[in-house]
Amino acid sequence: MFALKGNRNNGAGEGGFAGSAGRVVLPWPMRRAVRALAALASGRVTLPRYCGTVALVSFFAATGVYGMVLGGHTANTAEAVTSAAGFGLNNVKVSGNLQTSEIDILQQLGLSGSSSTLGLSVSEARSRLLGLPWVRDAEVRKVYPDTIEVKLDERTAFAIWQHGSDLSLIEENGSVIAPLHDSKFSVLPLFVGQDAETDAAEFERQISNWPEIKSRVKAFIRVSSRRWDLKLDNGVLIKLPEDNLARAMHVLSTLEDDQQLLERDIAAVDLRLEDRTTIELTPDAAERRTKAVAERAKMLKNAERNI
Repeated sequence: MFALKGNRNNGAGEGGFAGSAGRVVLPWPMRRAVRALAALASGRVTLPRYCGTVALVSFFAATGVYGMVLGGHTANTAEAVTSAAGFGLNNVKVSGNLQTSEIDILQQLGLSGSSSTLGLSVSEARSRLLGLPWVRDAEVRKVYPDTIEVKLDERTAFAIWQHGSDLSLIEENGSVIAPLHDSKFSVLPLFVGQDAETDAAEFERQISNWPEIKSRVKAFIRVSSRRWDLKLDNGVLIKLPEDNLARAMHVLSTLEDDQQLLERDIAAVDLRLEDRTTIELTPDAAERRTKAVAERAKMLKNAERNI
């Protein structure tokens, strides 16, 4: 029950109303408000000067705040106010960016002329920076009143991976960093073919046991996701087996040391079979060899006739 009935009375006391049925007593939370309204209505209490003006200004202010919230302009207004109060962003200090441009960093931070240190969300800024291709990790710190410090931990390019006609920079674990657009990375080893990026580091480590041959490799070519070919700087193709890489490389190294095989006019060396090594001549060398064999056969026939 929100009201209690008291004794019948023809008058109204404080905190109640008189009625034909008796005096109605209001719940205690409402009594103070009713007494204030009654005093105001009777003229016993007068409003302070400018009370109407203050109320009108408060009404318009509340309306403005409601409009900003409804229109989604609260954050922009807050930034403008805090910036004008001395917290405007005037300095952005960046470190650790070897490959990431400062322009890209500023774009990801989303700063404007009215940005402030109070209005900037460090977690959101860090999240946007992590979207940049070279950024492995990022730290964003506010230095009041007007500075933001950005520290980047960038990824390291291990090699170039060619897949189809596309060239990409990859990390040692095979993760793609970004498309290759800069000739300054041309010194990195080139790995070609499907799945070449995932096994690149391990194969490069194995080939390092033969540094003289490795130094001449122009491209490491992955074949059918099973084995590798080596394309040398003089165009010679070395076909390696799927298993027992050490045996094949030992045979190749021995042939090079003893016969300077890789300096000869050959197109390929096939080391895939354990019991034989097949050497493919270049078209010019094959033609010269065919002519030489024919000439030798002719000389032998002439010798037989003279006997």
